[in-house]
Amino acid sequence: MRKVLFATIMGITVLFCGCQTAVQETRQPNILFFALDDLCDWVGPNGYAQAVTPNMDRLAATGVTFRNAHTAGIFCAPSRSAIFTGQHATTTGCYRTQVYHHSRPEIQPLQVTFQKGGYRTYGGGKLFHHPAGFVDLRGWDEFFLRSQGQKESGWGLNSWSVKDSILPKPYPNSIFNHDRKPANNFFLEWGKVLNKDEEKMADTIRTNWACDLLKKKHDKPFFVAVGLYAPHFPNYCPEKYFDLYDPAKIKAPPYKADDLDDLSPGLRKAKYNRGAHHRRLVKLDAVEDAIHGYLACISYADAMLGRLMAAIKDGPNADNTIIVLWSDHGYHHGEKLDWGKHTLWQRTSGVPFIWAGPGVKPGAAVDSTVSLIDMYPTLAEVCKLPAPTGLEGTSLAPVLHNPAVAKDRNVLLPGMYPEEYAIINQNWRYIHYKDDTEELYDVKRDFNEWNNLAGDSKYAATKAKLKAAAPGSFAQPGPENNKLRLKVKGETFRWEPK
Repeated sequence: MRKVLFATIMGITVLFCGCQTAVQETRQPNILFFALDDLCDWVGPNGYAQAVTPNMDRLAATGVTFRNAHTAGIFCAPSRSAIFTGQHATTTGCYRTQVYHHSRPEIQPLQVTFQKGGYRTYGGGKLFHHPAGFVDLRGWDEFFLRSQGQKESGWGLNSWSVKDSILPKPYPNSIFNHDRKPANNFFLEWGKVLNKDEEKMADTIRTNWACDLLKKKHDKPFFVAVGLYAPHFPNYCPEKYFDLYDPAKIKAPPYKADDLDDLSPGLRKAKYNRGAHHRRLVKLDAVEDAIHGYLACISYADAMLGRLMAAIKDGPNADNTIIVLWSDHGYHHGEKLDWGKHTLWQRTSGVPFIWAGPGVKPGAAVDSTVSLIDMYPTLAEVCKLPAPTGLEGTSLAPVLHNPAVAKDRNVLLPGMYPEEYAIINQNWRYIHYKDDTEELYDVKRDFNEWNNLAGDSKYAATKAKLKAAAPGSFAQPGPENNKLRLKVKGETFRWEPK
């Protein structure tokens, strides 16, 4: 029997069959684009031992984990706008709740680039910001919603309603809101859903839809993008995922009582006010209980990943599908006395980011700093797509093939206003606010960002060098969605000025 050897050289697969040599172009890989919501770097592949994430661990074992990855926006809307446009808010003006496909329709979004590159494009779940009118409907062969009513109300991506029969009774369930009005306050809710109701959950339905696609043979390469709401609050999921954890062993992250004292007076006041949620949880002795709900939802999301991985493995696309796992941003659980996101600190910026599949080095971890803004140019290179001009990230394609070539760099994280941003690398985080106040953290020695060095003259040169890496100009914000009127007609919608 003849021995067949394969080698890939500059995107060309060369087949050596005995004395004969044949050359054929490498196929474009299929892509599973798997998005999570509000998931910080509390996962096994990032070294966080408390979370039960066996499927993420398996995925990491077959691919590259970027352990120093950062979001491109500090909450859902700007992060997802940056990811799908491949441009920062400092260029697009999408700092807050701007609708990029209304204010900047000339920008070619990621799914259109895939479609122009010969791909079948499928989207479902929370890929864009969840309120009605935020889904960019261009470029999809199919965008899945779980109900007809969602289309008729502007393509909202809601996952929960007080009418949902699967929520525990009486509602609200958690200690945080049990004495609060109104009764449909979903903020910081958590609790168990009956195991038998798992298939009724929106994220399960979205996952099953994607699994059906992954099990099919397609006439073109495919881009399947599916976004889960988990572990975004409210943290309700099947009881079996809560049962993976011993409540007595759950540990909260470290806190520092005077953590805000080295901030500017205005920022200190704003962050103290945001700390009301954390102070309430502390008063109720419910911090660990709330973290239990968050961890349970991480494990639920991990189980959905497991379904997707099984669908690929058992279907006809196992040898040519790349999985990209990412979260739109991180989440504070009392660190910096905050509970949520919207900050320029590590807890908001740090996210899980894993690539696995053909052409990706298995079992590798990269500690060099990267950004989710890098996904668009990376996918364009890996999938041989006709990328538009103006992409602002750095292609990670060479690193996926050979992680040893990774080099650290400064990455930009825009805030919610022009001239408000963070510059991040392996050693430092520099933060600049719109009022010209600053923060500087030596993250190698002070990962918790407890000691603001911006006022120490010893670090003036470091601060100046990082500041020089910021954009030279900042786009003015476009109109936010509350300045627009959403007009819905049938299954279509459009935005217009009020």
